Amino acid sequence: VPADVERVVEGSAEHFGRLDGLVNNAGGMLGRVAYAEQTEAHYDAVMDLNARSVLTASRRAIPWLKRQGGFIINTTSIAARNGAGGGAGLYGSSKAFVSNVTRGMAKELIGFGIRVNAVAPGTILTPFHERYSTAEQMKGMVATIPQGRAGRAEDCVGAYLFLSSDLLSGYIIGQVIEVNGGQLMP
Repeated sequence: VPADVERVVEGSAEHFGRLDGLVNNAGGMLGRVAYAEQTEAHYDAVMDLNARSVLTASRRAIPWLKRQGGFIINTTSIAARNGAGGGAGLYGSSKAFVSNVTRGMAKELIGFGIRVNAVAPGTILTPFHERYSTAEQMKGMVATIPQGRAGRAEDCVGAYLFLSSDLLSGYIIGQVIEVNGGQLMP
């Protein structure tokens, strides 16, 4: 719900008196549904969760970030580049939206000292896959990973820390860092 997203961002900024950065990390598939079987309600729910939430949180954070500069890191997905599969196409499409919003925001906001980038996790062992992927689907995905295993949430931490540091990534804007054990090498 956009009002909840706005309340979280605004409440955090007010509590600390400033906002140094924003990580847009909400997301989900909300079920494996083939394109031919999509309903308007499913489309709205997936796009609201994965796309609208990024715009809503960012819109609320930008005035705070303009005060001293900072960063926005969006979470996209390997599915944004490979089209997803097995009923996850709409999820992948919503994450492709996030990847492109990242580039557009980066161009608009760098003049205010706000760096915008994204992290694109690959197959990561989280409740997401516990909920939406069968053991056979997971086995098939892992077979495509040169590193030979699915990722863990901890494998993504370094990319977020790197992008949040002006010292380490101050001249990096509009980029999507792929964290996927070699599953996708663009």
